[in-house]
Amino acid sequence: METATAVRESVQTEDSHLKQRLGYWSLVATGIGSVIGSGWLFSAMYAAQASGPASLIAWVIGGAVMLAVALVFAELGMVHPESGGLVRYPLYSNGRFAASIVGWSMWVTYVANPPTEAAGVVQYASSYLPGLYRHSQLTLAGILIAVGLMAVFVVINYFGVQFFARSNNVVTAVKICIPLLCVASLLASGFMHSGGAGGPDNIATGGGFAPYGIGAALGTIATAGMVFAYTGFRNIIELSGEAKNPRRNIPASLITTILLAIVLYLLLQTAFLFGVPQHLLGHGWSGVDFDSPFAQIAMLVGFTWLYWILIADSMISPSGSAIVFTASNARNVFGLSKNRFFPGWLSKVHRGSGVPRRALMLNFLVGILFLLPLPSWHQIIGVTGTLIAFTFSIGSVSLVAFRRAGIADKADRIPGMVVIAPFAFVVSGLVIYWVPWSELVLTIPIVVVGLIWYAVTYGVQHHGWGEVRGGVWLVAYLIVIYAGSYLGDYGGRHLVPSPWDSVIVAAVNTALYLWGTQSGVRYLRSQPELVDELRDSQLSRQRG
Repeated sequence: METATAVRESVQTEDSHLKQRLGYWSLVATGIGSVIGSGWLFSAMYAAQASGPASLIAWVIGGAVMLAVALVFAELGMVHPESGGLVRYPLYSNGRFAASIVGWSMWVTYVANPPTEAAGVVQYASSYLPGLYRHSQLTLAGILIAVGLMAVFVVINYFGVQFFARSNNVVTAVKICIPLLCVASLLASGFMHSGGAGGPDNIATGGGFAPYGIGAALGTIATAGMVFAYTGFRNIIELSGEAKNPRRNIPASLITTILLAIVLYLLLQTAFLFGVPQHLLGHGWSGVDFDSPFAQIAMLVGFTWLYWILIADSMISPSGSAIVFTASNARNVFGLSKNRFFPGWLSKVHRGSGVPRRALMLNFLVGILFLLPLPSWHQIIGVTGTLIAFTFSIGSVSLVAFRRAGIADKADRIPGMVVIAPFAFVVSGLVIYWVPWSELVLTIPIVVVGLIWYAVTYGVQHHGWGEVRGGVWLVAYLIVIYAGSYLGDYGGRHLVPSPWDSVIVAAVNTALYLWGTQSGVRYLRSQPELVDELRDSQLSRQRG
């Protein structure tokens, strides 16, 4: 029977080929470069459509959740920086079964990012290149152009992490300036009511602050692209094995990324709410619909110059984000291969470039498949946004298990985790639960495929019951979320009214958190060799 320790020993040589060249600013550029992608171009409109001005509350809640999650992964990255770490930490703390469920879900969300960003580029381009986007989806020509963009993302990552970092630093600097210019211009137009912009009066005109209820605002956290917009921070963790001085740079870059993202997206949402001309609110916020939201508003209020800048940026921002996610998902596949969930040949690292090139090519081919059944930005996000929130949950469990097993040195412990870790777990579960049942149910086939594939690997590799037992609680967690959504007040059968449905889900999630951490501690205690290796690895980095 293979243990997690045996798996680790078999891939140490490949890990050594990775190049540790990413400093603080490169890591921040990685995080911000992921955050400022297609999310800023579209999320404000979709959030306003679903919840009106109450979308501001959703951005704050989503940001708070992501900050808590980022702090959890910051400590994990300090304790054990490893490329592909997001799928490796569950393996160390809870075994193969838990790592497989989380890793599969995470891979699906990651591999969907480049096609998502490419679809966003083409959707914006359709405003000046007709024939690329019709009836809320890409045409065949649009899909072909999107595939070409995805190929460019692969090429930039093909030649090494240093080439990637230099390219991304330049792109990120440009990407930060344009959203801030957009915010300043649209806020000014709103306050001066230039070009018919509604300004602060729009808060009341469209049906009040929460025209569709607070519940609608909560549901937008996952489905309107908010989690997708914030989630770029995790790419810092995925590249942590290639970071210089990870003990200092990983937490600093993570916190910087999330705080900047919260401020930026609140400003962008406010600018959108203020910039929409009042005559478009005759049917409420749900009737506001643009193919290129900020660019078209700029044109409506008379800022033609801003329109063309935003059209140009619609190529830069999503592409920059996709470049980062292409790099990160290659490390994600690298980690899954080390977990023996994917074939071992995918864990090979090209010695000259320090890049897992085989993983890059696999993700490119699979990413193309996303564009066929889901040929638009919003359609892809509606499915993957929910899975993103799910993949964050187990980080809290891994962190507590590491601490109780004595792996995390006191110097590497972030204060307040007694509160932050369970908060991140419970609220991540609520974010999933708040997704309307009609959209949440679409994720079930994806999860089922992952479970089936794990069953195949179990039959071939004979992991043993200990590897399964550590992840049983995670299956119970998914059942609770799906059953609660089906019975609850968010598009379900309405058998349990709000807010009691959320209260019940939160209480059960708390119990599952305790179960998960206990399973993690039990698993690590059954793997003393693994614990010793993780401790020795931490000590060697401190001496280095």
